[in-house]
Amino acid sequence: MPVKTEKELGEPLRNLWLKAVAAIELRNFGYAISLLQGVLKQEPEFLTGRQLLRRAEVTKHRAERRALFNISTSAISIMKAQRELKNNPRRAVEMIEKVLENEPYNRQANLVLKQAALAAGWPEIGVFALQTLLEEKARDTKILHELGQLHHELGESDREVEVYNKIAEIDPTDAKAVRLGKDASARSAMKTGGWTQAESYRDLIKDKEAAVSLEQQGRLVLADKSLEQQIEGTFARHQAEPQSVDFARKLGALYDLKGDLENAIAWYQYAADLTNNSDPRVARKISDLRGKRSEREIAEHEEFLANHGAQDQLFAERSEALSLAKKNHAELLIEDARKRSECDPTDLQLRFELGENLFRTGRLREAVPELQRARQNPNARLKAMNLLGGCYRELGMLDLAAQQLEEAAQEVSSMDAMKKEIVYNLGLVYELMGEGDKSIAAMKQIYQSDYDYRDVAARVERSYERPAPDR
Repeated sequence: MPVKTEKELGEPLRNLWLKAVAAIELRNFGYAISLLQGVLKQEPEFLTGRQLLRRAEVTKHRAERRALFNISTSAISIMKAQRELKNNPRRAVEMIEKVLENEPYNRQANLVLKQAALAAGWPEIGVFALQTLLEEKARDTKILHELGQLHHELGESDREVEVYNKIAEIDPTDAKAVRLGKDASARSAMKTGGWTQAESYRDLIKDKEAAVSLEQQGRLVLADKSLEQQIEGTFARHQAEPQSVDFARKLGALYDLKGDLENAIAWYQYAADLTNNSDPRVARKISDLRGKRSEREIAEHEEFLANHGAQDQLFAERSEALSLAKKNHAELLIEDARKRSECDPTDLQLRFELGENLFRTGRLREAVPELQRARQNPNARLKAMNLLGGCYRELGMLDLAAQQLEEAAQEVSSMDAMKKEIVYNLGLVYELMGEGDKSIAAMKQIYQSDYDYRDVAARVERSYERPAPDR
């Protein structure tokens, strides 16, 4: 992604960034916004900074009580930014940010930000502008279509598929979304299989007759025979160029498609060795495959135990093996997350993943500092705060748990899946604190939008029950 990261900031800007993060932790949003605007004026491609800026603006916007007859002058400012767009898109971005400081969900301002960002060559910021609008109106299919098109232009087929699937879910009659989603899904499958890394898919198949057959079928199907032929052909090319990272990755992808996880891991590891472990995508793939292998082992043990009774002579042995496999799987996730975090200590997403895995395995005190650091990542902030609240709850620090979850709940306006989980956990904390009324009030928030969420309905309806009067 051609955007700047925290570690690419110069020392003065990095100091401002850290001060802004600290200001947000202290809920001094006005100061944080001022600092972040200064950082972005000098480094407009610092996407994480822009994301945190918007988070601060949204939170500040919701907390303030607006004057009843406050007249917005944003339309004039937006028009000025539009006039600046063609000649100086970077300046247009700065002007629009001034509007968004007070109206972070302004539709026209975000659309102009998208246009200006694209004109300046910062498409990721264009994506972010559309995502901001969807944060407030998640079912806006017009904006979703624009986002899908932008992901298409960026070659992000997986994300494109997600967007069009969401549109189809909202409006099943949207034939365009269904068609574009299928096209994106096909491109994603081709990329995963290594098709796009060759001059043509014929280059991936040793037997030209197999290529012709696929052409005649009008689709790219990886049958067992053609898959073996691709592996043979790619291996032959690897032997001719053993230092080629592309061929090593391609063999890993092909063996993954075949379901041969051992060979897939070995080839991706070979690719990682060739690059001195400098490619995070390869490292992630190795991690995913090891996790998949571990999950497969767990599934095999579970299937055996489900189909055999305790009287089976292997039942006790397989039960013990299942427990060990689950423990090893958890440790694998933690080890992998820790290694990747050590390689890139400034990557806050890796900090979150490590904290999440430590939380899942009950290593709460180790999880706390990782999740506290991960709160600085706008993309993981709410999840980190939710898990941090869980850590505090399990450690018996109920006041800290409530404070963390209350703050997280305030930062989400719509009752989406994330807010439901946060508010539900907050209700449980209130219950443990003996704050029955607060607990039920939290559950009622969810009840009003999702009757079927967990046991919310039972909890709320039980609170209305009255003892029968004495006769």
